Amino acid sequence: MTARPEDSTPHVPVRTVVHLMRHGEVHNPTGVLYGRLEGYHLSDLGREMAELVARQLAPNDITVVIASPLERAQETATPIAASHGLTTRTDPRVLESTNYFEGKQVRAKDLLHPTHWAKLLNPRKPSWGEAYEAIATRMLAAIDDARRAAAGHEAVIVSHQLPVWTVRNQLEGRRLWHDPRRRECTLASLTSLTYEDDELESISYSEPAAALLHRASRSVGA
Repeated sequence: MTARPEDSTPHVPVRTVVHLMRHGEVHNPTGVLYGRLEGYHLSDLGREMAELVARQLAPNDITVVIASPLERAQETATPIAASHGLTTRTDPRVLESTNYFEGKQVRAKDLLHPTHWAKLLNPRKPSWGEAYEAIATRMLAAIDDARRAAAGHEAVIVSHQLPVWTVRNQLEGRRLWHDPRRRECTLASLTSLTYEDDELESISYSEPAAALLHRASRSVGA
């Protein structure tokens, strides 16, 4: 019997991109840290940001759009999903983190009040909210499912600044605790993860709504 030759067809890796998007600007006239509170919708500028990013992503091969359950994330995702004829999927794993200061103004004088000192003892955990490791773990699980669902195409996950920055730190091998003022994750920005099969090949960052950022308020948010 003649032996069959081994299949010499080269393997062509499957390229998949998962875009982690921060939501647009939120209407927050009282300047509180809104965290997971309901009722915080995009401002007019935030809707403009969402529409702008949707137009820029319109030519992309997006087959999956996922968003945090919070209104600001859902509203940011809507024009992106619509431009690709998709329905937004909701995933609580990409939700904002918990925070003791939720619903409060977080000016320096407020933070330094003795009643809050116990919540400020360990910035590496952090002691005021959900552990960074827990945030990274749930985000990684959501990203992995999105990658599988969009295999060979692109997915968009609309989340929040802290979860996006935390999982990026994890993927790039940096420590998870950090100075919030140094996060590279502006409103409506994209942190794009490119995979070849199951392997992460590159991480890139872009600001499609950069031209609108100067109009954004400087209030606290998430």
